[in-house]
Amino acid sequence: MRALSIAATGMSAQQMRVEVISNNLANMNTTGYDARRAEFADLHYQQMTRAGTVSAADGTVLPTGVQLGLGVRPASVTVALAQGSLSQTGGDLDVAIEGGGYLEVTLPSGLSAYTRDGALKRSADGLIVTSDGYPVAPDITIPDDARSLSINAEGEVYAYFNDRVQAELLGQFNLVGFSNAKGLEAMGSNLFLETAASGTPITGTPGQDGLGTLRQGYLEASSVDAVREVTELIEAQRGYELNAKVITAADQMMAATTQVR
Repeated sequence: MRALSIAATGMSAQQMRVEVISNNLANMNTTGYDARRAEFADLHYQQMTRAGTVSAADGTVLPTGVQLGLGVRPASVTVALAQGSLSQTGGDLDVAIEGGGYLEVTLPSGLSAYTRDGALKRSADGLIVTSDGYPVAPDITIPDDARSLSINAEGEVYAYFNDRVQAELLGQFNLVGFSNAKGLEAMGSNLFLETAASGTPITGTPGQDGLGTLRQGYLEASSVDAVREVTELIEAQRGYELNAKVITAADQMMAATTQVR
């Protein structure tokens, strides 16, 4: 009976949907996190009678056929790109991106990764790094005697000193854009890697070429809508229960057929 395997694919799909929702809820307080959405597509169809077949009885063409679906399959887990709300922190090295773009990070392997997590830190050598210690490109080093820092919307980093009136320009942050940001590969720790689907990175100055601007003293909150996630969780649970009932009904039908035989 096909209903058993079809309902099994439905249960598997709803289980995957719940896993995606649970990951969203787990990251509802993660800086710069964008919610994921599980997307599905129907499986192959068994053509019992093809539409347009000529009837053997009188030669007429059948307007519809008999196509039996074989279930559902996962199509993708896509990122719902959205601007998260900005939360004020007051930190000198806390930077939120308003608009599109990513900060570029240099991994220990020398490869570049990309993030919207602007909770930056200062290393022992004065280098501006991420929370995991990865330097932000281009490298910007803060002098030991710097009193405070200022980062403007264009990403320019200025240092202020006790013995000077004028601020010193230490460097400028760049932002990186992609033609298809949804194609980036998530590697954890709020980092993404370039893929063939994302396209090559396009580096530019904040506020130009469609890139966003930087806002010092703020962090971008997660874009997860908790109410929507809970609603979808209930829908997924109901869908799982309905598919389980189909399996129970199919089993009872098979049992009845066995008794008849």
